[in-house]
Amino acid sequence: MQYLGALRDVTKRIIPAPLRQLLRQVAGYRLRGLSSAQYWTRHNVTAHRAFASAKESLYYFNWRNAQYPGYIDLMPVNGGNGKVVLDYGCGPGNDLVGFSTQSQPARLIGADVSPSSLSEARARLDIHGAHSVELVQLDPGDSTLPFDTSSIDLIHSAGVLHHLPHMEYTLREFRRILRDDGYAQIMVYNYDSIWMHLYAGFLYRKRVPWQAKLAKQELFKATTDGEYCPIVNSFRPADFCAIAERAGFDADFRGAAISLNEMSWLPQRFEALKDPALDRDSRDFLADLTFDTRQTPLHRGQVAGINACFRLTPKR
Repeated sequence: MQYLGALRDVTKRIIPAPLRQLLRQVAGYRLRGLSSAQYWTRHNVTAHRAFASAKESLYYFNWRNAQYPGYIDLMPVNGGNGKVVLDYGCGPGNDLVGFSTQSQPARLIGADVSPSSLSEARARLDIHGAHSVELVQLDPGDSTLPFDTSSIDLIHSAGVLHHLPHMEYTLREFRRILRDDGYAQIMVYNYDSIWMHLYAGFLYRKRVPWQAKLAKQELFKATTDGEYCPIVNSFRPADFCAIAERAGFDADFRGAAISLNEMSWLPQRFEALKDPALDRDSRDFLADLTFDTRQTPLHRGQVAGINACFRLTPKR
C-alpha cells in the first residue's frame, strides 16, 4: 500500500490536473447513463471486495463503522433479537453481517436491486455460517415491495432512500409491511453537513475548478457515490421527517454521524469563510458552527455530519 500511495503522489506531480480529470472521466465512462440497478451492480460500497475469513469480515465491519463516529449507536444492529428484520438495500451485506453476529433475529432478510451485491453478500454471510439469511432481488421497475402486509418488525435502511426517485412511495410501502408495533431505522444524507457546505460547497470546487460552476448539490453527488450515480439526494432533518409523516409515520431525528473525512476538512473552514465566492447558505452554516468537548462540529445543537439517522414508528 505504501508503494501505491507513492505512485499516486508521483502521478499527481507529473500529470496536470485537467488531464487527470479527463482520465477519470474515461475510466468512469462505462458508468455514465446507467440505470440505478445497473449502476449498483457495477459499483458497490465495498468495491466488490471478497473476504477470506469471518475475522477479516468482522474487522472490516468494525473499521467501516469507525469511519463515522457514533453511527453504530444511531443505527444499531444488536436490537434484532426475536424480530423479523429486513435490511432494505443491503448491498454486499455489511449490515447483514452485523445483525447476524450481534443479534438473533427470528428471520433476517436482505433485499437489493443488484444481483452482484447479493451474490457477494451470500458469500460473505456463508463464511459466518449465516446460511439462513434470506436474500431477495428487488425489481427496480416495481415499486411494490415483495413482502406481506404487517410481516416485518424492524426495517433497517442505511444510505439507500436518498438514491430513490420516489422515496415517499417506498416509505408508504415500509408502513404497509411493518407491524403496528414495529419500527424503521433509516440513514439518509444530511444537507446540514460539513460534507455539503465545506467540501462540496468549497474545497472540491477549489480542487476541480473546471467543475466550479456546477451546483453545490451536483458536486455533493459527485463526491459521495460517484459522478455517474443516477440519483443522490440530501435532506434537512425536518424535511425528511415531513416526508415520513406524510407516508404514515411518526418520525424522530435521532442525530447525525460525522465522517472522519469531514473532521479532517474542518481546519479549512476559515479559508472557506474568507472566500467571497462561498454561497450565503454555506457561509451561514459554517459561521454558525459550535463544538462539543470532543471538538465535533454542531449545527444548531446537532452533529453536522453526513449521515442523518431517523427512527420511524407507524402512526396509530
